[in-house]
Amino acid sequence: MMTEGNSERELIRPRDEASTYRVRTLFLSDIHLGTRGCQAEALLEFLRAYDADTIYLVGDIVDGWRLKARWHWPQPHNDLVQKLLRKVRKGARIIYLPGNHDEFLRDYCGTNFGGIEILDRVVHETAAGQRLLVLHGDQFDMVVRHAKWLAFLGDGAYTLALGVNTYLNLVRRKLGFPYWSLSGWAKAKVKNAVNFIGRFEEVLVNEGKRSRVDGIVCGHIHSAALHDKLGIRYANTGDWVESCTALVEHFDGALELIRWNERRAAYLATLATLEPELSVQAAE
Repeated sequence: MMTEGNSERELIRPRDEASTYRVRTLFLSDIHLGTRGCQAEALLEFLRAYDADTIYLVGDIVDGWRLKARWHWPQPHNDLVQKLLRKVRKGARIIYLPGNHDEFLRDYCGTNFGGIEILDRVVHETAAGQRLLVLHGDQFDMVVRHAKWLAFLGDGAYTLALGVNTYLNLVRRKLGFPYWSLSGWAKAKVKNAVNFIGRFEEVLVNEGKRSRVDGIVCGHIHSAALHDKLGIRYANTGDWVESCTALVEHFDGALELIRWNERRAAYLATLATLEPELSVQAAE
């Protein structure tokens, strides 16, 4: 069973904190801490709404490429790191699978930093017994592997597009229009981008079949997806630069792709209704 986007499940369920929804597993990728495009505040909000027994950080969590060129580390980025470390201290298991932007961590695969396990790839078994291969996915991107200069060039173009998009959406917000993604539009409209995404999915699914698993979870291309169209389950967690998406596994083993920009308003509205109750609980 799988769902994408909005589901019929309740967003909020009482737990230790009345405003937190608990899931079995959470998959996040392409946060790109250290860049101006990183939406750390949105992810912090998401992590207050969702808690999990196991969290997979599926690569490009820290952007070593950008940090090497120019240091950028505002307080929300530090807050996010601290939030994840607090989850470890509270008993969550966190597995970090480095990507191409944080490839410097691949030298430390098999080690443990502050309770966070560093691995190159891992097989996750869902509550329903399905085996999912989890890895970033850049290992199967021929541009990254064999033409790194072109990958750096593409990263620069993407950063430029994000900068243009920021100012464009400032205007849209003042006019009362919702967020719109320039790079997302380009991916959907430009034939070569569409073909690249399709080929990437096929290659990753073939790796999953070769590894004899029931599905694959990856990131890398900033294109969130959840489907079974290629014979086994393909899940891409998306990113926290534009789409603000995450993959969750519920306690029955069902996978769901959460689009936080679509869920955020409902969460904040529910949180507002709980504020009096939370204030009473805090007083007690």
